[in-house]
Amino acid sequence: MRCVYCHNPDIVLGKSEKTDADILAFLKSRVSKLKAVVFSGGEATLYQGLPALMREAKELGFKVKLDTNGSRPQVLKQILDEKLVDYVAMDFKAPPEKLESIVGTAKLFEPFKESLTLLIEASSADVMPAKAGVTEEKTQKKITFEVRTTIHPDLLNVNDITWMIRFLEEADYRGTYYLQLIQSTGEKTIGNVDEPLHTFDRAKLPEPTGFALGFRNFKD
Repeated sequence: MRCVYCHNPDIVLGKSEKTDADILAFLKSRVSKLKAVVFSGGEATLYQGLPALMREAKELGFKVKLDTNGSRPQVLKQILDEKLVDYVAMDFKAPPEKLESIVGTAKLFEPFKESLTLLIEASSADVMPAKAGVTEEKTQKKITFEVRTTIHPDLLNVNDITWMIRFLEEADYRGTYYLQLIQSTGEKTIGNVDEPLHTFDRAKLPEPTGFALGFRNFKD
């Protein structure tokens, strides 16, 4: 993906200056000082060494968060199956008809849907069987995850977000759907995107069924 509003162009274009050894040396120096590590991007699941790095972080005692666009469900499944992640934030970029103009491709919507299903299943509560002499059943959540959308009001409007809310309802999403107002524009972004000319009126959004809306970077 090449999201026009992306504020990490160097990372997206693969201009990292850190090696795996650099990253692990830094993490080892921060044991007992930091509690968690976020694997982000660009798209972190494009990196072949991601599961191994997550495994190393876990062995050092860190909690692990993944930021992803959901484009590589096969990698996400491996990470979930191996219990390498504690929290996932997945970007819901746009309705299918706007993906081409916003992220540069429309072909990744089906992988996103597959990843959403994987996360919904992984975050559902498991009922733990009662042991001898214990009558109370316990539930244990596997992971926690959120869905989020970055909004540039000239690119996504209330009708678009309403469609996305309905999509998540049909998918039986539970949790919080975070709407994040764009922060960076101009040369800091991949598409040199302009400052928005429009405003986004969140008061016009419908109240979702089964999950909550959260807002980031909006002025109260």
